[in-house]
Amino acid sequence: MILVTGATGFVGAHLLYQLVETNEHVRAIYRSEKTIEKVTEVFSLYGANASLISKIEWFKADITDVPSMIPAFYGVKKVYHCAAFISFNPKDYREMRKVNIHGTAIIVNLSIDAKVNKICFVSSIASIGSSIYGEPSKEENEWNPQADNSGYSITKFGAEMEVWRASQEGVDVVIVNPGIILGGGFWNAGSGQLFTKIFHGLKFYTEGKTGFVGVKDVVKTMVFLTNSTIKNERFILVSENKSYKEVFFLIADALKKKRPYKRIHRWKMELLWRVSSFLSIITGKEPLLTKYAAKSANSTSLYTSKKVQEILPFKFQTIEAVVKEVSENYPTTLS
Repeated sequence: MILVTGATGFVGAHLLYQLVETNEHVRAIYRSEKTIEKVTEVFSLYGANASLISKIEWFKADITDVPSMIPAFYGVKKVYHCAAFISFNPKDYREMRKVNIHGTAIIVNLSIDAKVNKICFVSSIASIGSSIYGEPSKEENEWNPQADNSGYSITKFGAEMEVWRASQEGVDVVIVNPGIILGGGFWNAGSGQLFTKIFHGLKFYTEGKTGFVGVKDVVKTMVFLTNSTIKNERFILVSENKSYKEVFFLIADALKKKRPYKRIHRWKMELLWRVSSFLSIITGKEPLLTKYAAKSANSTSLYTSKKVQEILPFKFQTIEAVVKEVSENYPTTLS
């Protein structure tokens, strides 16, 4: 039996398809029936019907609640830990620690108790150390706790430490560190919002640069690594390093929409996040732009996935090909 946490999230939903399509026995964690609708939407992108989704054993639980999670591990031999809380809002830091670190600790402890064979953990390039001398960051680059790290970065690094603990307790682990993941099905969250905003006429772009990868390549790599004899390693998953401008233009062209044409310079972003933060304090509403989102939008962070590409039996799709494929499935009626 395979257990998938975060099964109704972006990566989790695409992973579920990859697993059940090959007739794996899968138990998927969910928190509410409504979230399962997103999985149905993702499966439809692959042309799958309801019969394929019916193969999944759905298990209602909360990864931060031990009693609800204990029965989920009965008979489980492999765990794909995809659940995470993603935010760049400082107000969410406590919740991120609860889900990303404490929740992962629970998954690790229960995996050890259940004598699980292997855990595949979805981390992020946010927990990879900065590049040295302008070279792309590698898996060996050490994360610097003294740097000005976002709460998300801190909690994903903390989660990795919990997963490494499992490797010391007899459970094999593999960790993947994807860049910005592009894919379909979640059009109003994460990177899916880029397609929606550009479709509806986004005017602005920034010149920051980072690593991008397609969601299909992420889940295929996860399955390959988990089914292999490789253990106690982590792997950066990045197809290409591209600027936000380049990716925005690719999306606009694929959707046959006007390209964003107004560049937002670094100093403007610095001003905007400060104003947004001030207004958030006054109104109590979520800030439109956070410090770390502004920082990321104009910074250059390069990554190499040479390590994983040398062992995979397939090559990552180019970002242009990923964008084209995702754009073909974009629901033009979406508001």
